[in-house]
Amino acid sequence: MPLRNELESFFGALRFFTRLPVPAWVGHSNEALVRSTRYFPVVGLVIGSIAAAVFILVSIFWPKTLAVLASMAISLSLTGAFHEDGWSDMVDGFGGGTDKSQILAIMKDSQIGSFGTLALVVILLSKFFLLVEIDLLLIPLALVAGHAFSRLCATLVLRSLDYVREEGKSKHLTTALSDRGLAFATVTALLPLGLLSAQQALWAVVFALLVTLWLARLFKQRLGGYTGDCLGATQQLSEVAFYGGLLCNFF
Repeated sequence: MPLRNELESFFGALRFFTRLPVPAWVGHSNEALVRSTRYFPVVGLVIGSIAAAVFILVSIFWPKTLAVLASMAISLSLTGAFHEDGWSDMVDGFGGGTDKSQILAIMKDSQIGSFGTLALVVILLSKFFLLVEIDLLLIPLALVAGHAFSRLCATLVLRSLDYVREEGKSKHLTTALSDRGLAFATVTALLPLGLLSAQQALWAVVFALLVTLWLARLFKQRLGGYTGDCLGATQQLSEVAFYGGLLCNFF
C-alpha cells in the first residue's frame, strides 16, 4: 500500500531523529529507514512548528529572551540534542585528529572533549543571540523555516558524499536519494520561505548553502565522505547561518 509505505517512511524519520511517539503499528526496517531520507525536512517542519508554538505561548507572558530560550529548550528535548551531539563530536574529531582514522576514533568516543564542549556552547549561544535579534513577529516563522531548511542542507551532504564508516546509526541512510526524493525534500524545505520577504529568504538560503558547501568540502578533504556526526554538524551550523541570513541588510 503506497500510502502506508509513505506513512511508515515519515514516522520512521520522526522516530530516528526525535523522541516524539509514533503509532504502534509502525514497524522498523532498513528499507523504510532508507525511504525516510526525503522526510528529513518534514521532521524539521514538525520540530520548528512545536518550537514556534512554545515561543508564541511563552512570549504572551514573559519577555522575548525567555520565549527564545523556551523554544530552544523544547527543540532540544524533542530531539534529545541529537544534532547538537553530532556537532560537538565532529568538532572534537576535526579539532583533535590529525588523520582520518584518528578523527573517526575521536568522533566515536562517547566522551565529549574540550573542543566539543566549547563548540556546543558557541552554537547554542549563537542560536540564542541571533533569534533574539530577529523581529518578534518573525521568530516563529524563522524557527519553522530554519529547522526545515537546515535539515535539507544535511540531506544535500548525504546525497553528495559517501558514508565513510563500515557501521553506524546512519549506515542505512546511505543509499542514494532519488531525484524524486530530493525534489520532495527540497520543496518541503522551501515552503516556509514563501512567507518571508524576498531579501530575507535569499540571504538565509545563501548563507545556509555556503556553510553547507564549506562543510561538505571539509568532510571530503579530511574524511573522504561523511558520518552521522557530520550530518548533525551540518544541520546545526546551517541553521545558525540561516538565522544570520535573516538579519542581513546587504541591500
